[in-house]
Amino acid sequence: MVVTTTWEGAFAKAAGAEDVKVIVPQSVHHAPDYDPKPSDLAAVAKADFVLYAPFEPYAAKIKEAAGSKAKLVEVNLDNDPDKVKAEVDKLGALFGTADAATTWKTGFDAEYGKLNKDLQAAWPAGKSPNVVTQVFTAWAAKLAGATTVGTYGPEAVTPAQLAELSSKKPALVLDNVHMSTGTVLPDSGAKQIEIVNYPGRTSNCCRSTATRRPS
Repeated sequence: MVVTTTWEGAFAKAAGAEDVKVIVPQSVHHAPDYDPKPSDLAAVAKADFVLYAPFEPYAAKIKEAAGSKAKLVEVNLDNDPDKVKAEVDKLGALFGTADAATTWKTGFDAEYGKLNKDLQAAWPAGKSPNVVTQVFTAWAAKLAGATTVGTYGPEAVTPAQLAELSSKKPALVLDNVHMSTGTVLPDSGAKQIEIVNYPGRTSNCCRSTATRRPS
């Protein structure tokens, strides 16, 4: 089993795969910028399955290297819980590991429910904050029980979007550390949180920076 990043690797392992080789090093900040080495492509050629995402620019090289032996599998990389479970089901059926996938989903549901409950209880006064989130980090707002009042990106926010999003008066802005939009709502008073989308990038799930509203 060869996967392009640890994100695809996490899906593969959840579905029951055991022998998983990751091509893109964990140290690479933005995985789509990676240029596969000859050794990476050689590993692809020997694999039974190769998992990749359609937005990765090197997908064409991966497909060419796979030749006629490896089965290419396009993975929907989304951390929304329903989409995660659907993808794990799909991969488990493909790998012949459906039982392992079902077991993983049971544990996932239990852990997700506990974490969701704990996060919501941790909000000050138990009140859910209003947040603005990048389109690729909406799953984090959902997990935390926050109220999403607007989305943006991953492209830079336009002046019109800036005015619209600022008018929502969000307490938090969720950005994607792997594909950052930069400071989204400067001088709004919102705290910007950088969300990590896939395992191995950093030991922390998020980082925060504060922006200030003018007096």
